[in-house]
Amino acid sequence: MTRRTTSLSKLTPVFAAALILFCAASACAQTFTVLATFDGTASGTPEAALVQAEDGNLYGTNYGAAGYPFGSLFKITRAGALTTEVLFGFVGGEPRAAMILATDGNLYGTTTYLGTNEQGTAFRYSPGTGALTVIYNYCSLPNCTDGALAHGLIQASDGNLYGTTQISYTPPLYPGVVYKMTPAGVQTTLYTFCSEASCDDGWDIFSGVVQDNDGNLYGTSFNGGSYNEGTVYKLSPVNAFTLLHTFTFDTDGAQPGGLVQAANGILFGIASAGGAYGEGNVFKITTSGTLTTLHSFCAVSGCPDGSVPSFYSSLILGSDGNFYGTTTTGGSANNGTIFKITPGGAFTSLHSFSGFDGAGPIGSLMQATDGNFYGTTNAGGTGGYGTVFKLATGLAPFVKTVPTVGHVGTHVIILGDNLSAATSVTFDGSPATFTVVSGSALRATVPAGATTGAVKVTTPSGTLNSNVVFRVM
Repeated sequence: MTRRTTSLSKLTPVFAAALILFCAASACAQTFTVLATFDGTASGTPEAALVQAEDGNLYGTNYGAAGYPFGSLFKITRAGALTTEVLFGFVGGEPRAAMILATDGNLYGTTTYLGTNEQGTAFRYSPGTGALTVIYNYCSLPNCTDGALAHGLIQASDGNLYGTTQISYTPPLYPGVVYKMTPAGVQTTLYTFCSEASCDDGWDIFSGVVQDNDGNLYGTSFNGGSYNEGTVYKLSPVNAFTLLHTFTFDTDGAQPGGLVQAANGILFGIASAGGAYGEGNVFKITTSGTLTTLHSFCAVSGCPDGSVPSFYSSLILGSDGNFYGTTTTGGSANNGTIFKITPGGAFTSLHSFSGFDGAGPIGSLMQATDGNFYGTTNAGGTGGYGTVFKLATGLAPFVKTVPTVGHVGTHVIILGDNLSAATSVTFDGSPATFTVVSGSALRATVPAGATTGAVKVTTPSGTLNSNVVFRVM
């Protein structure tokens, strides 16, 4: 498939001066840098998070813009060189969810439009060859019982992909499904929403799922529940559904985004509406369903802390144990913010978008193995079609495993920087066999005797620790 490379002079005015902020809770400087701006000729208006691949580069998707309305798949180096890799069309269009790196080294993602049935596709992309392959066309079953308008994917401990669709054409509503899919594209619907009276289990699914150590899946619905403000649910490995929480707007928020699970098992998330000031909030919820609000946005006049986090996004867990996220509005110029929140709820605003450096971030942040945070905005920048940015907060480089959970014998990708001369890999102290893929990736096997703990890679420059513990099942 032909790749299109766009001149950096046209797309990537790197703002060398950047904005310098200072940590509220420490002495470290924070530097915000615009890496690239989209001009709408190939596409723009990204809505999804970036993903780091084995080559060390970041990959993302654009939803679409005036120059090409179906969207694109792009690559950007961490220095800001931006390349359009794929223009979407009959292979699917209007991607809204982040791609994932799977254990085969390929990226997997979804689109919400076009494909054989014009209801979106699941695809596999090879960074090495540039080949994009459709592995599934949604709405392939009568009445779209397999779902349509797909969103986020994960690769679970069994090697399969799990995801959700926003809708399925099942009367009386179009409630959405949770499904399993093999990397080859064999799809199985696990649960169809609105299976309970009055859709108390939820409907309209905009976010994907997360998996815990026991194989349970957790997720949210945008609508439904007792007050039609959204829900939090659990789906067991035998597809037993449990409603954990139904949102009430004023008390605990409404219209939630995705979830992320901390090492202690507690789930953290955002609500895009409701809360104490009606502008959304950050919450935590136990796996038994006890929800606690940690921060309500727009707590101060003018919303300097931000407002309305996107329901397409989720918090991410940083390597320092804190959570990071974005809001679509609020901040000093009402163009959105980047924030940090501790597990206990201590909130820090890190950056307010000016419009010139981007506006309205919709996708989640991601933390690359250099320790810096990267993301996109849906609008703003010199062309008005969004930006790619970096936020450096002084966090140290680390290694990241794909997946972060598995059995003894599981094959694991280890992402990092300057790994070519790595001399050892250990899983919680147990030595593992490994091979060097590139300076940015290793492949290892979980060794016998390994227990849950940090993965460590020793290089001539020192030892790199994993950003999260690897959980041995």
